[in-house]
Amino acid sequence: MSKKYIPNRDTIQNHKHLRVLNRFFHDPNIWHMNRRSVSGAFATGLFWAMIPIPLQMLAAAITAIVFRINLPISIGLVWLTNPITMPPIFYINYLFGSWLLHTPDSKTEFELSMQWISESMAQIWQPLFIGSVVMGLLLAMISYILVRVSWRLHIITRYKERRLRKKQLKAK
Repeated sequence: MSKKYIPNRDTIQNHKHLRVLNRFFHDPNIWHMNRRSVSGAFATGLFWAMIPIPLQMLAAAITAIVFRINLPISIGLVWLTNPITMPPIFYINYLFGSWLLHTPDSKTEFELSMQWISESMAQIWQPLFIGSVVMGLLLAMISYILVRVSWRLHIITRYKERRLRKKQLKAK
């Protein structure tokens, strides 16, 4: 992930939801891009993206600060679940949770009203919650491992290229 796509420190410090955390933004570890901080940020961001709660960005920011991992990447990945992607992702999490709990999925018709939401949540909250947490944990583990391995492979490749260039320069 290129630094040009990551919000800078001032943007995050001035964000209306994150101002309460300004005193924690002075830790340089939450701004560094290294294998540990980026892999942890991917795990954190993708975990919180799967959890159907308000203020996911705040949860990701707090987690990033506590574990001293890259804050901008953690917050940015939470936007995987945005208003367009949220319904299908949370529906998949609900189906996954229903499968894990061995409960049949509810086949109720959708209606945009507070009554429908309150009645349906009483039926679907448990599979949605379990499915979301397990899916978040799975995505966190997979992304953590993939980022660590790909970062390591990139470093090995760059090292071999540098050694080859040095050999070629010596041969001339």
